[in-house]
Amino acid sequence: MKVYLERGEVTLMEDAAANLRDKLLIRVLFHLGCRISEALALAIEDIDFARSTVMIQHLKASLKLSCTECGQRIGRSHTFCPKCGVKVTQTQAEQLEHRRQRVLPVDGDTLDMVREYIRRGGPVLRDGKRLIFGINRHRGWQIVKQCAEEAGLPKLVNPETGKIHSISPHRLRDAFSIMAIKQNDSGDGLRLLQEHLGHQSFNTTARYRKISGTEQQEWYRRLWSKKE
Repeated sequence: MKVYLERGEVTLMEDAAANLRDKLLIRVLFHLGCRISEALALAIEDIDFARSTVMIQHLKASLKLSCTECGQRIGRSHTFCPKCGVKVTQTQAEQLEHRRQRVLPVDGDTLDMVREYIRRGGPVLRDGKRLIFGINRHRGWQIVKQCAEEAGLPKLVNPETGKIHSISPHRLRDAFSIMAIKQNDSGDGLRLLQEHLGHQSFNTTARYRKISGTEQQEWYRRLWSKKE
């Protein structure tokens, strides 16, 4: 079983796409390394064709739980409030939204595909925005899975749990990240990848080094790099 997708396999998925929209979705997920929610939120107005960049907006929601007696922040597993000691029978929930954005470079071939897609009338007008894809998250997942199956690609195994999964949109983000690590696994390379992916934690980005196998290879190479 394979652990991650390689560039040539993603190309096979593109070629297996039923139409230009599906082909473009595969390409955007891989070439930008973005999340499926970010790809589906992309609008024509987010693309700067002159500068070859795209504005990615990411909305992340989290749930904040607090004690109804003293207002202390508590976790889901708490039985008693760590501040006032009151038994937790009812909590006050508050949904917090974090909106972040980043500007990413886009390669010329992908921009040419977007131009062709616009010329054919692909974008969908919704809430005053010209969305590139105009489909929901479930349909996006279906497209990626169908393209992988049409391309005859095997399922992937999670290196941490050993579980076997069908190819999903996030596996294209993984493929981009591992390709970047293989080309440059230096500290600067990891920092640039962290900024590109929009990771808050460096450790989240660094795990791709282990998945790609470069961490162990580099460790072994350094063992024998000095003369005895």
